[in-house]
Amino acid sequence: MVHELTRVISECGGNITESRMAALGTEFAMLLLVSGNWHALAKLESELARLSGSGSFNVQLKRTEPRPSRTDMLPYSIDVVSLDQSGIVSGLSGFFANRGIDIAEVSTRSYPAAHTGAPMFSVQMIVNVPSRIPVAHLREEFMDYCDSLNLDAILEPVKT
Repeated sequence: MVHELTRVISECGGNITESRMAALGTEFAMLLLVSGNWHALAKLESELARLSGSGSFNVQLKRTEPRPSRTDMLPYSIDVVSLDQSGIVSGLSGFFANRGIDIAEVSTRSYPAAHTGAPMFSVQMIVNVPSRIPVAHLREEFMDYCDSLNLDAILEPVKT
């Protein structure tokens, strides 16, 4: 599937500038940001509609623009691991939303613990913290929040 789709993009003159691809359950999902001139993108839209019509793929297209860079935001990486429990992502997203912190990326997975087989859950996030927010205070609040729910967490600057 990856080869077929990326081949079509390349043959149409498009360029993949960002992508996320993952197996989710028994499905494989791709989210792609493709750039190109108007002719390449029009040709690609036509080819992807043909692929979608064949039943091999379910394709949804939307024209967009690259996200403008924000100099007033600092990117931070969040890693959380805990026993699997309902509401972890909802709680984390609420914590950041209540403070005006933008969530740029979220990735989660469930897995059995190595020795016990206990159901575990991990979350990786990239958040953009407004420069007006004191990071030391944010880190303290975040760690207190995670401790209250028995979540092991790390909040650190994104390494560039």
